[in-house]
Amino acid sequence: MTPTATRRHATAPPPEFDPGFRPGPLGRLGVWVTDHARLVSLVWVLLIVGLGIFAPKVEHNLSGAGWQANSSESVEARELAREHFGGNASSAIQVVVQSTDGPVTEGEGKQVLAEVTRMLEAEPRIADVLAPQPGATLSADGSTAIVLAGAGADTNEMVRVATDLKEDLQDLSIDGVEVNPTGSSLLWSDFNEANLEAMLKSEMVSWPVTLGILVLAFGALVAAGLPLILTLAGLVASAGSLVLINELVPVSIWAMNFAMMFALALGIDYALFIVVRYRAARMGWHESKQQAIAETMDTAGKAVLLSGLTVLVSLSAVMLVPSPSFRSMAGGIMLSVIFVLGATLTLLPLVLFKLDHRINKFALKWVHTGEHRSPKFAAWGERLWKRPLVWGLGSLIVLVALAAPIFGLKTAMPSIKVLPEDASARVGYDIVQEQFGEGAPGTLQVVADAEEADATGAALADDPGIAGAMPPMPAADDSGLVLIQAVPTVDPSDPTLGETVDRLRADLPDSALVGGAAVENLDLKTQLDESTPLVIAVVMVLGFLLLLVALQAPLISLLGTLVSLLSTAAAFGVARLIFQEGWGADFFGFESQGFLDAWAPVFFFAMIFAIAMDYTVFLLASAKEHYEKSHDPQEAMVGSVAHSGRVIFAAGAVMVAVFFTFALSGPLPPKEMGIVLGVAVLLDAFLVRLVLLPVLLRLTGKAAWWSPAWLRKVLPNITFSHG
Repeated sequence: MTPTATRRHATAPPPEFDPGFRPGPLGRLGVWVTDHARLVSLVWVLLIVGLGIFAPKVEHNLSGAGWQANSSESVEARELAREHFGGNASSAIQVVVQSTDGPVTEGEGKQVLAEVTRMLEAEPRIADVLAPQPGATLSADGSTAIVLAGAGADTNEMVRVATDLKEDLQDLSIDGVEVNPTGSSLLWSDFNEANLEAMLKSEMVSWPVTLGILVLAFGALVAAGLPLILTLAGLVASAGSLVLINELVPVSIWAMNFAMMFALALGIDYALFIVVRYRAARMGWHESKQQAIAETMDTAGKAVLLSGLTVLVSLSAVMLVPSPSFRSMAGGIMLSVIFVLGATLTLLPLVLFKLDHRINKFALKWVHTGEHRSPKFAAWGERLWKRPLVWGLGSLIVLVALAAPIFGLKTAMPSIKVLPEDASARVGYDIVQEQFGEGAPGTLQVVADAEEADATGAALADDPGIAGAMPPMPAADDSGLVLIQAVPTVDPSDPTLGETVDRLRADLPDSALVGGAAVENLDLKTQLDESTPLVIAVVMVLGFLLLLVALQAPLISLLGTLVSLLSTAAAFGVARLIFQEGWGADFFGFESQGFLDAWAPVFFFAMIFAIAMDYTVFLLASAKEHYEKSHDPQEAMVGSVAHSGRVIFAAGAVMVAVFFTFALSGPLPPKEMGIVLGVAVLLDAFLVRLVLLPVLLRLTGKAAWWSPAWLRKVLPNITFSHG
């Protein structure tokens, strides 16, 4: 046999395939998965069980802090305070003891203070325990005292210390004497606890809502359950992985919180696209199981892979922000996307192959299982084709009108208002503010060389933004440093505190470092403001390049990238009205801070853009598939809406339901996340992807798919059609 004959024999289609059908790389992967069902099943069982063992530890093990700008002056000041001043740093725990029956240092109050001190000293992760000091941590009327528990561990461990001790400390309260631990570590402990409870509650609500939408989308209970099972597998694997990664690098608990939400939304998107395509090939076109799997993977599977890569690229840009919490949150979501993507491209084809026609069990009467091209969305596509300017301008006006308020958007780091009113950290915060002054909860910590102590103290005393400063505290070791604590005149969340800090940094001696929990927030906000333009630019450039590689059409790739900005801007415009101006605050159950949390723009932009590009890939991949077959712009536009419109509509409805459930419970940041992402998906799926982008395909015609010869030579040859 000649080599040529051998090659022909090797590439000949198996008998399960139609003559002339040649599966691509992903099609061959799908067939390989079905041929090695036992091996693939075993690998996934080992992954889920092996990593699932660690998953229950995710809540306790993951870190609770990390909201800081690495290498900032405030972080350096905190570490010096922790190392040289007995842990008297921003992460120290403040235990507020208040008596309503006379001086707190006498009688029963004295006994409670002694018990608090004993409990704190028994905790090995706490450094020095400082008794209340008159004129500093003992109020003028003697009713309130603060016992300071120095940080003997890093910020993440101090949050765990706060979690471990806060209930026992509060239990020391008796009639007439109340104990409330507070401080930065308590704030994050209380916030993470409230946040996790809200996320779990929202998940419990979103799953049945999601299942109901999926049943309507698929028309069959078994088919609707597949995306949820797939997502659950990805979540369990990613949760266990995060616990293991946390042993090497601290991972924020927020990484899991966001991963739960994002994996559910994306997993459903991907499964929808795959299952709908398989049903069409198997039950509509009556192909063999192997060919249906191969064709599904080469078309819908390819779109899912490109979509997943786009999501990963968008989120990877958040890594440019030098903050542990941001990097671990982005990393956690990326990890969950990788697992969901892996399950979609390996486990789901196997499940479809094994279940085959049984995925249509418990189907609704009106369902046509093999229907891939939706007559209703085909009619919608024809309507857009006939009157593109009317529909295009209409959607554009709505988006621009909603985006207009973005120009007055203000951002700041979260205030104490993000906590429930009965949270220990907030109760203690309010007491400290009432007894020691408006700025007392945001006390500044200034670390300086001992020889510049007088000059540092004088500069603090002369600053109009400082209500008072303590005498310099010399370091217990021979470091030659002093620590001066200064109380600002304003609340820690007041914007004028930033002006005070900037002024002090300009006026204080060169050796002085200004820190404190409030200053760490200010430094992180500054870092976020600096990083946001870079992250946005990188996300958009990388998104465009991925679309260009996938579609090999510069114009529509650019337009598909740019229109994503419209839904993002509109979502933040709505966010300003709700969270900054307080529209609907009573309905959503929150207290307006007068601004949007500073971490929202950079992080939500990456998430919104990732989701928007997800839908863009689905729509334009379908359009390219039709254009490759017909070279007719009308067929490409109408066909893409007809074939992918229902999936985008259903996936968008699921995402909106998932995100808005997070807006109905818990502290403020999850509400911000739920509303901003929910509005963004609502606008992007239903106005941008199902109206504006098809209109752009109509208006650009064949130019949308034009590509210069030199570019076609550079880019890999990616197609979405067979035959």
